Amino acid sequence: MREEDYQISFEIIATAGDSKGYSMDAICDARKGDFESANEKLKEANQRLLQAHELQTDMIAKEAGGEQVPVNIILIHSQDHLTMANVAEELAEEMISLYKTIADLKTEIEEIKKKI
Repeated sequence: MREEDYQISFEIIATAGDSKGYSMDAICDARKGDFESANEKLKEANQRLLQAHELQTDMIAKEAGGEQVPVNIILIHSQDHLTMANVAEELAEEMISLYKTIADLKTEIEEIKKKI
């Protein structure tokens, strides 16, 4: 097994892990009401996820072109990380939206209370 085969897998693991971390940080910021920061972190998560997908796509293109891509436990692990990063980003988008709705409703309730 070539070192390069492992290197690409480790890059996917690291990049997808970064993406997942940014997604989770975005959720935490949204929970605190810092939606600007949450959206910035979500953008960063998306950029890292795209980088990881590009690495994966390069491997797929090599195999489609006839080059053997060795399947090993590290590659499988990298695909798991990529999948989880993708799910984390999708959930972060939804949770940020929910926290924003909750914050807006709280503000609206407070405005109504002031009028009573």
